[in-house]
Amino acid sequence: MSTVKTQKPANAVRPFGWADKLGYAMGDMGCGFSFQLVSTFMQLFYMQYIGVSENAYAIIILVSKVFDAINDIVIGYLVDTKKIGKKSKYMPWIIWGGLILVVFNVMLFAPVKSFPYAGKCAWCLVAYYLWSIAYTMVNVPYGSLHSVITDDPQQKVSLSTFRSIGAALPAIVIMMVLPRIVYNKSLDAAGNEIEVLKGETLLPVALVLSVIAFAVLWGTTKLVKERVEHKSENNAVGFKAMMSSAKSFFTNRAMVGATVASVASVALFNSTMALNNMVFQYFFKDTDKIAVAMVGSYAPMVLFMILVGPLTKKFGKKSVIVSTMFIGAVSGLVSLVAPITPDMKGMIVYIVCLMGLNLGNAVFQISVWAIVADCIEVSYRKTGKSEEGSLYAIYSFFRKLAQGIGQAVVALGLSAIGFVEGEGAVQPADFGKDVKSLYFIVLAVGSLIAFLAMKFIYNIGKKEEQEFAEKLSA
Repeated sequence: MSTVKTQKPANAVRPFGWADKLGYAMGDMGCGFSFQLVSTFMQLFYMQYIGVSENAYAIIILVSKVFDAINDIVIGYLVDTKKIGKKSKYMPWIIWGGLILVVFNVMLFAPVKSFPYAGKCAWCLVAYYLWSIAYTMVNVPYGSLHSVITDDPQQKVSLSTFRSIGAALPAIVIMMVLPRIVYNKSLDAAGNEIEVLKGETLLPVALVLSVIAFAVLWGTTKLVKERVEHKSENNAVGFKAMMSSAKSFFTNRAMVGATVASVASVALFNSTMALNNMVFQYFFKDTDKIAVAMVGSYAPMVLFMILVGPLTKKFGKKSVIVSTMFIGAVSGLVSLVAPITPDMKGMIVYIVCLMGLNLGNAVFQISVWAIVADCIEVSYRKTGKSEEGSLYAIYSFFRKLAQGIGQAVVALGLSAIGFVEGEGAVQPADFGKDVKSLYFIVLAVGSLIAFLAMKFIYNIGKKEEQEFAEKLSA
């Protein structure tokens, strides 16, 4: 097998610059408007408004992710082998996937409250699975794009930073704006004031956010340029090609380590925002303050967006990530015994605890896409095969599986502490305190697993990063 790695002629593509950074950030912004809405409000919508039980919801999510496993691998293979556009390997997938995502994002929040119980569960399962297919059609080619925009290590870090900015903006907008739209103060059967989810508002919200998502994804295809071509004479096709990619993935120690850390981060951080909402809904009983908590907890990420480039250049990505993850893991343990009371003083302590936990997660979230690009580069140097789409698809599969695991953990955890589903349902007396404890336990476990994976499994240090740069210069 002979392999060739080429840079496109300089006169054919403009130099790497701000347009690429902005365009790449817009890509994850587009994905984020859909993903953040689903990860933050889908579980609340089906359990609090539609009336699906927490145990049924957990089963629905896990079953849909089993089928989604096939979907990720197949789409990754298709992206690698089927060029559906004349000029770009990835951009047409992003456009067509974005259009389909609009449809299924809206379908997911259809008000099927009047359906029979079995119909509600079936709708949730089918709608979520179809949404997963559309999201994969966008996210796999978008993620693979990172490896072909530039081959410069520092430019890859800047792309990863801007991708994190693009992902953070939808999260901040959704958590700051939507609680004021989708919650309403009411009285429960005992006459106590409670915060009630207005589920009917999520359909128009989903439509508006879906249109915005497609618009920014279209912006990605116009601003980002592909400069690096990975060519090989690997003739494997079909199942053989998929097995070849799977072997490349699981024999790549760095990729395995990064994936384990990502699973912990996605399952026990990114997919548990519904718990944060419920802490404010049932413990602090003030959903208007969710925005304040979001700003506070995202402060470490904003700080490291500025510092991550210089720090990783001096110390290497692994050293910086492991150091901050250690702080996050310790913060998680401290948060379990912190004196948090259901008043403003307790809310401040709560936000400080979240800041410590997010400090550990911040550098990893910012750098993870550059890490994955490095892992793909290791695979290419080892095997000589151009498998960006397939390798990213396998990684994406585990991230999406983690989303399902996270939501299932949340649902089962809520069941264990006595959550009562249904609109305006009365919760147990200590439910607010218990949901706060559940949230911190989940975050602490996620921090510890991610730290151990990056410390003891991931093996691309500063030395290996420098070797990449030296070979590029040569």
